[in-house]
Amino acid sequence: MFVQFRWMSILAALSLAVPAHAAWHEAKSKHFIIYADLRPDELRAYAERLERFDQAARKVRAMDDPPLTDAQRLTVFALRDEEAIERLASREGVRGFYQSRATGNFAFVPRRAGSNKVEWELDAQEIFFHEYAHHLQLQFASVALPPWVTEGFAEFFATARIEKNGDVMVGAPPQYRGYGLFNSTGLPVEQMVGVTYGKLNDEQSDLLYGKGWLLTHYLSFEPSRRGQLSRYVVSIQNGEPAATAAKAAFGDLQVLDRELERYKRVKFPALRVSGQGLAVGNIAIRPLGSGEAAIMDVRIRSKRGVDQKTAPVVAAAARKAAAPYPNDASVQSALAEAEYDAGNLAAAEAAADRALAADANHVHGLIYKGRARMELAKATKQANWKEVRSWFTRANKIDTENAEPLMLFYRSYAEAGERPSKNAVEALLYSVALAPQDDGLRINAVRQLLSDGRVAEAKTLFAPLAFQPHAPAALREISAKVMAAMTAGDGKAALSVLDTARQQPAPAAKPRN
Repeated sequence: MFVQFRWMSILAALSLAVPAHAAWHEAKSKHFIIYADLRPDELRAYAERLERFDQAARKVRAMDDPPLTDAQRLTVFALRDEEAIERLASREGVRGFYQSRATGNFAFVPRRAGSNKVEWELDAQEIFFHEYAHHLQLQFASVALPPWVTEGFAEFFATARIEKNGDVMVGAPPQYRGYGLFNSTGLPVEQMVGVTYGKLNDEQSDLLYGKGWLLTHYLSFEPSRRGQLSRYVVSIQNGEPAATAAKAAFGDLQVLDRELERYKRVKFPALRVSGQGLAVGNIAIRPLGSGEAAIMDVRIRSKRGVDQKTAPVVAAAARKAAAPYPNDASVQSALAEAEYDAGNLAAAEAAADRALAADANHVHGLIYKGRARMELAKATKQANWKEVRSWFTRANKIDTENAEPLMLFYRSYAEAGERPSKNAVEALLYSVALAPQDDGLRINAVRQLLSDGRVAEAKTLFAPLAFQPHAPAALREISAKVMAAMTAGDGKAALSVLDTARQQPAPAAKPRN
């Protein structure tokens, strides 16, 4: 598939020092599920900090805050230390990472980072907040945002500071982007807002983050410029080229560039969000059962993602950990996932059956029962596809806001070689609304809409991919061709470009920060 997945993004190492005799606990708040080998009071304090940041960001952006199911919350796994993160990521220097797909939103962070101090000050929190800002920005939106807006927004919130009285300060300059903040020549405003820079080298990428923050900050705090950023983004959604939208919204861009030069010589204002207005909400802390704790390492490695080399290793570890707990639904469903990933379909189905025998409404167990049945059905000409789909339907009825069973229900038609029903197509489209950061899922939906002749809807759905800041130049070129074809109303041409691109090998993913 040609579109780069919004896979794992480098995050911050969180300074979660662990006492000698802690045990695994779960903290569940409105927006997060956190697993850590920590005392309940420490875990509660950490969850409160994350919730305060979430609430402050939503308040500044005037975002809705609808109820979330477990599938929509961000799950945070706190590992032992930075070395554990590097081993999990299979990359040196990675201090933590974030990934968002239809199967869920996950962050992997160390509970101990460098220093042995016991404190709750987030270590390198700018990177974590940067990525969570992306999570908020894209969670309920389907818009085309130029890279400088995407990254400028994330940097605007990355430097948030949570004070002892609960207030949150937003808008401090990112000192680590100093070169981008104060370099005046490498990326002129006209080039940046017009999205005309093409392939960025390392220097220009740094400039994009820093100057993107500067322009975002200026447009947010300068009274004479308020409302212009919104007009710029709306114009792009309406089909205006970025350069045209920029001139209409901002006026003379050379004047804007000069104003930015003056602006960065003054003390940057910051916004204080009162802690009294931030509803942290209930935080439920519970110790994990012995089975849940025993299978946690397997669960973490499965959620991170496995390949042909690592899947059998994880499955073997899962069997060993799960053996003493045949009647634990959480343990057996984790085993089912590990066996499925390793291609052991009969074992995966058996584990899913044990999970469902313990809890008939266990969503994860239902999903992996259906996944195993679907793979087994592909090898049988007389397969009962109605029965296969029933498992995904049952999971959906229990958690209607979980994107995974909806995605799998649609996929079952392709696996069966059947034209998807209207209900299946709607399930696919709703799964994209629930998991907007899963680019592969979005591409499948765009293809389906183009196949059905719904070109305008396909263009709207494809738009967020058009300005992907981290996509290779070749992919941006393909995206531009797809958008051009859809703008001209030529759905067949757009579909042809997509299908040609899908046949090309996907580029190797690179970490982002």
